[in-house]
Amino acid sequence: MGLALYDTLARDKRAFAPADPRRVTMYVCGPTVYDHAHIGNFRAAVVFDLLFRVLRLHYGDGAVIYARNITDIDDKIIRRAKETGEPIGEITARYAQVYRDETRALNILPPTLEPAATGHIGDMIALVEKLLAGGFAYAAEEHVLFAVDRYKDYGALSGVDRDEMIAGARVDVAPYKANPADFVLWKPSAADEPGWPSPWGRGRPGWHLECSAMIGKALGTTIDIHGGGLDLRFPHHENEIAQSRCAHGGAPLARYWIHNGFLNMGADKMSKSLGNVALPRDLLRKWPGEVLRFALLTAHYRQPLEWTDRLLEQSKSQLDRFYRMLGEAPGQAAPAPPASVLLALDDDLNTPEAIAGLHELRDIAAQMTGEAKTRAVASLKAAGELMGLFSNEPEAWFRAEPGEGPQAEEIDRLLAERADDRKARDFARADAIRDRLFESGILIEDGPHGTSWRRA
Repeated sequence: MGLALYDTLARDKRAFAPADPRRVTMYVCGPTVYDHAHIGNFRAAVVFDLLFRVLRLHYGDGAVIYARNITDIDDKIIRRAKETGEPIGEITARYAQVYRDETRALNILPPTLEPAATGHIGDMIALVEKLLAGGFAYAAEEHVLFAVDRYKDYGALSGVDRDEMIAGARVDVAPYKANPADFVLWKPSAADEPGWPSPWGRGRPGWHLECSAMIGKALGTTIDIHGGGLDLRFPHHENEIAQSRCAHGGAPLARYWIHNGFLNMGADKMSKSLGNVALPRDLLRKWPGEVLRFALLTAHYRQPLEWTDRLLEQSKSQLDRFYRMLGEAPGQAAPAPPASVLLALDDDLNTPEAIAGLHELRDIAAQMTGEAKTRAVASLKAAGELMGLFSNEPEAWFRAEPGEGPQAEEIDRLLAERADDRKARDFARADAIRDRLFESGILIEDGPHGTSWRRA
């Protein structure tokens, strides 16, 4: 059957066929590095990491070129530098590294390429010059703007009336614009702001221009997949399409447009502007990164997902069940993921169905013994690994250090004391230690080969 993906531009699910199976290209809009990204931002990172894994399974690890950019020049970054007095380079380097560290904690693979906006200023200037030469842009008051009236298909991606788009989006109305919908390709920089020399004066690129230039340089004129959050359809992706097609003789920017839905806190979309955000930095103090990843995969990527403590508790509980089964028959994973899970993921990344498949595999393994059980557990492990799960050894998973509660060193010390008490036949004291650990969420299991423990 093969992979099928919902294409936002086509408004339909389409069988995926890359232009060149030997070089499958995907670009996803990455972070603007001026602050901590919230967990809602990481939904896109997890979704497209999953797609990256599925594409590599189909076409080979070396055949898939995945670029996720770093936006390291932006008005928000400039404002942060002015507020704190910290050099822009230090701010962007620190938060880019924080983002990489947190993606690693969620078992997100590094992208093949990580272009930074400031490394492609020359490419951006060249793109603006093409648009000016073609009559698709104009210079006004040290700005260069894209003339949306020159691109007849403007609005096709988002499918919203242009007046409504302008009223409801981040569109600056300025006297130097010929049309309120025209967007900035290049803007002047003040003396205390970062800027680069250009034919239109010292300045810096507009946000939308950055991605088009980086895509063209890193991946080519037309790529297979362009992805990002639903909020990027307009104006960002709409503007990317307009400027890229006009600069490249009408060639499409991407053959498939993939967008993930919002992460909600209550009735509202999670966003910094609303102040209703949860940060991975804080969540990782209490939960393993794999719990956060699992939680983000519980709903279909195109549907909204409500972020709650209950969701995290349920995700941890389900992962515990899987890890208990993995611990019953440790060994190598199967050579290929089972068809049930792969078929679900091939169907537009249907992660709820894939998770149901994991539970079915676990139930099958629970009924097996001997070599049959080992093979069944290996299939479960292979399916989970395709989804970026089961990256821990079972024993390590259950002994993982939480943000609260006794640490492993203290638990081992108490168990040693308990063993001494049992040898001395002081069972009351031994039972008291067991009860104390139980109240702290530590389960003790005495067996023929000694005592083991795990977190409840």
